[in-house]
Amino acid sequence: MDTSITSRDFNRDVSAAKRAAEHGPVTITDHGRPSHVLMTAEEFDRLSGQRESVGDRLWSRNTQEVELELLERRMEPPRELDL
Repeated sequence: MDTSITSRDFNRDVSAAKRAAEHGPVTITDHGRPSHVLMTAEEFDRLSGQRESVGDRLWSRNTQEVELELLERRMEPPRELDL
């Protein structure tokens, strides 16, 4: 389903545009030309290939199953300052 709304209609009823974006991308037009696309954050993450962040994972309800792999921390001696 390809939904398109004018920028004026978008400004009048953002909630309707957000509801429409739950069913697929919404093209927002300016003077009859596509200018922006509204989609859910989940759809954007899926399309952009972004992985789930640690914060998002910890915010979810199943936090007992979180495995967090941390890199080994190296301690280096302080460098001399060149003043």
